[in-house]
Amino acid sequence: MKIISGERKMNSQQKYSIKILLNIFILTVFMFSSLPFKAQADSSDTENMILINAGGFMRGIDEDPGNNKLPSPKEVFEDEGPARMVYLSSYYIDKYEVSNSQYKSFMRATDYAAPAYWDHRQLNITNHPVTGVNWHDASAYCRWNKKRLPTEAEWEKAARGPAGSIYPWGNTIDIKKANFSKGNTGKKMVTTPIDSYPEGKSYYGVYNMAGNVFEWVQDWYDPDFYKDEKSAVRNVKGPNLGTEIGIEGKYDVKLRYGQKKVIRGGSWFAPAESITTTHRFWNNPMNNSYGVGLGIRCARDIKDNSRMEARSHYMDALVEMGNQKHKKAFESIKRALNLNPDDREYKALKEIIKKRGNL
Repeated sequence: MKIISGERKMNSQQKYSIKILLNIFILTVFMFSSLPFKAQADSSDTENMILINAGGFMRGIDEDPGNNKLPSPKEVFEDEGPARMVYLSSYYIDKYEVSNSQYKSFMRATDYAAPAYWDHRQLNITNHPVTGVNWHDASAYCRWNKKRLPTEAEWEKAARGPAGSIYPWGNTIDIKKANFSKGNTGKKMVTTPIDSYPEGKSYYGVYNMAGNVFEWVQDWYDPDFYKDEKSAVRNVKGPNLGTEIGIEGKYDVKLRYGQKKVIRGGSWFAPAESITTTHRFWNNPMNNSYGVGLGIRCARDIKDNSRMEARSHYMDALVEMGNQKHKKAFESIKRALNLNPDDREYKALKEIIKKRGNL
């Protein structure tokens, strides 16, 4: 081989190998950083929204995790498991709950009827979350704002973060980080501003996903939905219709309640058991008066995110390769190439994985 100035001339494959090694280093720095990764957002369309990047997350929780971190007996979590890794495409979610001021703008623009408790002086404070809305009200507001209600899976991912936290801020309950259980004082306490408890925000920077007001999501409620091993694990949308709950032998409640929509996050008056990131509760979509704690948080699709999804699969492949899990890495890079088949960087990584894993 000819030597020029004491250096060996690199071919294109070697250059891409070096580039990939550099990407592994960058990814390692990212993984150990305390700040969540955020792609550039279009501020004109997504003001006060948080981008949740494409990727997998652990949905639900096993009945008996054996870590003694749960605030109540495992029977309470019967509909929350088993835990399962699911994949979601990138999406935006509101940084804050919808405020009374924002809902007022909606009512003025559309002549929409006021929600329950609109005249309640303690609940109608400008920068506090709107409450007393039913599911149809919440959905109508999001549509008017060119958004939609989040799916249950999207809500949970935004609350839990990549570490699968039990609470938005971590795994230990803290009355100073959320508005729940009447402030844990037994005294009368109502909602707090939508930007309150900054120390309790989620990994992604989403506020008040524990307490303040329950939040409607898109999905119908089915207590056995997580148990279906054949159900989708990609962009999960929930059941087509709700299940009439109160089935004998599964719950203490023996009444037939009819089909319900899921509500998430607990509220200012709800007990500690309701504010975990996996807690699932339900309500009649026409009901606007579950206590006074039914509110809104909206989400928005990303119109063209195939390149972002491909990049996420590429990063997953790097992680799996670093963990010496070459088969999983190979599957991830194939998914990236399915979305972006002409990317030379992805092709080069595929060859490296094949060689190192003897695939």
